[in-house]
Amino acid sequence: MITRRKLLKRLSALPLMGGLFGSHWAFGKPSVAPAALPARNVIHEMGLRTFINAAGNYTSMTASLMPPEVMGAIQEASKHYVMLEDLQDAVGAKIAEHCHAEAAMVTAGCWSALVLGTAGVLTGTDTKKVAQLPFLEGTGMKSEIILQKSHANGYHHALTNTGAKLVLIETREELEAAINENTAMMWYLNRETPVGQIKHTEWIAIARKHGIPTMNDIAADVPPVENLWKYNDMGFDLVAISGGKALCGPQSAGILMGKKDLIAAARLNAPPRGGNIGRGNKVNKEEIIGMLVALETFINRDHQAYWKEWERKVAFIAGEISGVPGFRSETFVPEIANENPTLKVSWDKNRVALTGAQLGERLRKGTPSIETISWEGEDYIRVAVFTLNQGEENVVAKRLKEELQAAVS
Repeated sequence: MITRRKLLKRLSALPLMGGLFGSHWAFGKPSVAPAALPARNVIHEMGLRTFINAAGNYTSMTASLMPPEVMGAIQEASKHYVMLEDLQDAVGAKIAEHCHAEAAMVTAGCWSALVLGTAGVLTGTDTKKVAQLPFLEGTGMKSEIILQKSHANGYHHALTNTGAKLVLIETREELEAAINENTAMMWYLNRETPVGQIKHTEWIAIARKHGIPTMNDIAADVPPVENLWKYNDMGFDLVAISGGKALCGPQSAGILMGKKDLIAAARLNAPPRGGNIGRGNKVNKEEIIGMLVALETFINRDHQAYWKEWERKVAFIAGEISGVPGFRSETFVPEIANENPTLKVSWDKNRVALTGAQLGERLRKGTPSIETISWEGEDYIRVAVFTLNQGEENVVAKRLKEELQAAVS
């Protein structure tokens, strides 16, 4: 029991505590509004080297840069408390409306969307089943997911987080033979469409014939902007996309959208609930709001103007290096995933003793540091412009020309 003497003794220590935690705080309420603190450049403080990103929005390169609209929404959200479920309800409804889906949720990246979406397919809205994942044996839950062998390039491992077994096929005949009473879902990796034998519409048609849910992973597959709703309109039951790539939202956020019952089931497997496999897939209020604003900003921007600007940057860099002997350049747009104008710079190995990886390393180690797409043994590099800040194309062109000239001197 606290005596009056002990209480007074404890209160006497408050000035010291105030000094520790900030003098504007008194019993939980700010007595004086804190002065705005200058922005800290922690990256500079730690001596880390930044670079010009002429490679693309890869995870290892911290993906993309968030625009002011997104950062403003994130900073404002940081000042308020809100119930997480209410926020997911409201934001999910807006995302679903924008993307022609029945429902949607913000996830901790596209991988998280794959895990939670798969979990929702397996468990439905049965909370007992939710608590049993990833231990499927003896639960009565369906446990097999079918995908094409050409789509098994690493990201399919997300599906196995749920305890599900993967069944790989190549042909329609193999797909039909693989379907049985234990088939839970048919998964499709959009970026591998050109190499898979079974395309979108046929995949969906076979699944519907057997009453099997489908999921499409379109992680980096915008632009074009229409892809945000194309695959929902096409009939996929779930669609997962990264938030930190072309959408320029928080890198640790993503979107899962699709059928209302499956999104409801996925949310039972996700935070803030515990006792499930998705508890660690947390996404905070700032990221949820930032993801919505990023999506809306992306949808509403002038896509034609962006495309023309990308073409201008590619043409400028190509023109600056056009006079270097032994090198050639061409503009191309990837068939799928990161569909943006990109510059390919190549050379004759018999004239230039240089590999793509070596040129990439020279650009990386120079000043300023520039990241491109390059591989060991290849006689070319790729220069992406959609991740360049305004004016950086001038720096890239100058540095690239210098390195090419040095290689042939």
